Amino acid sequence: MIPRLLEKYRNVVVPEMIERFKFKSRMEAPRLEKIVINMGIGKASEDIKILEAVVQDLALISGQKPVITRAKKAIANFKIRKGMPVGCKVTLRKERMYEFFDRLINITLPRIRDFRGVSPNAFDGQGNYTLGISEQSIFPEIEIDKVKHVQGMDIVIVIKAKNTEQSRELLRLFGMPFRS
Repeated sequence: MIPRLLEKYRNVVVPEMIERFKFKSRMEAPRLEKIVINMGIGKASEDIKILEAVVQDLALISGQKPVITRAKKAIANFKIRKGMPVGCKVTLRKERMYEFFDRLINITLPRIRDFRGVSPNAFDGQGNYTLGISEQSIFPEIEIDKVKHVQGMDIVIVIKAKNTEQSRELLRLFGMPFRS
């Protein structure tokens, strides 16, 4: 079954983008390439149980098994040695990416207390959008009672577009709640 957001992209978003930016082909329209979800574990790097809990939470949120990220080099001030686990990440593509993005903008973000919208200025130079979330318990897949360690995460939405304006318009058409 085709994800709802992918269908919306093909039938609504692309025609609107072609009309607004005067593209000659459907292939010129910006599109989502991948979504990378990263959770750093910080001080919990010494405790293997916290790492396992974080990996399990990220697997529930994303629907696929996370990869444990390790330190590339030793940093004495942070008490990190080379090869120590420092977090975990998941790269979502194709259908899973659209399903996660749909849940993010329609279910998860509105559950944040005092939510007024996401920042319209969190784009990097290439048109990718980065979103920081302070706790994993806002996701409906996570049971609040079982959370032992509150953990934040970074969500990077990689967009194949020519500039930031096109990326912002793509996310707006998908229904991303930008702050006004």
